[in-house]
Amino acid sequence: MQKIRFRIKRFNPAKDRRPHFEDFTVEAEPETPVLDCLHEIKWHQDGTLAFRRSCGHAICGSCAMTINGQNRLACQTLVKNVGKNIIVEPLRSFPLEKDLIVNLDRFYERFYSIMPYFVNNSPPPDTERIQWPEDQELIDEAASCILCASCTSSCPSFWADDDYIGPSALLKAYRFIFDTRDQAQKERLALINTSKGPWKCHTIFNCNEACPKDIDITNAIARLKLKLNDL
Repeated sequence: MQKIRFRIKRFNPAKDRRPHFEDFTVEAEPETPVLDCLHEIKWHQDGTLAFRRSCGHAICGSCAMTINGQNRLACQTLVKNVGKNIIVEPLRSFPLEKDLIVNLDRFYERFYSIMPYFVNNSPPPDTERIQWPEDQELIDEAASCILCASCTSSCPSFWADDDYIGPSALLKAYRFIFDTRDQAQKERLALINTSKGPWKCHTIFNCNEACPKDIDITNAIARLKLKLNDL
């Protein structure tokens, strides 16, 4: 066990005029996830600490936050990988609600704007809808997105323009546009073919670095641009 010092950004809208940092010390093993340390703080040191979490296994994406300056999942980030002095802040570029909790309304508005669901109006077959393995490989990576918002929070284009669709929503659009079984390709391409769509991406690669699932988001957006050029 070793002592880990946490500096956590705190903000209570009921009493604070602006965010501030508070320090806590936790004893933890090197393999301990940061999320477990936050639980220790909340359960045994300060019950008012607010943060989102659910599955604890890098599936739900709810514990995304800024840890030592990088967007990460707290459940996936081990103490040994970030050191004995850990700074925890909420995701940047979203309105702050309380402590480590941000308002994701804008994020989900962009997500729903691209029709993030499978569309096929032909009669369902007796078994599954057949897809060749090479076609499935085109969307496998994109389908693993857990909507944690880490990529969007890290995107300078999103920081600068509230109306930008954002990398996460564009990745979801890619997932369905390149699904050979889906029948709404034209509709989705029309939805994203604006100055606030893929053309707003400047290929900075922040989204790739922030993604906890190691998805090549920048490549997916580039493929969307090529698809739009073919219209």
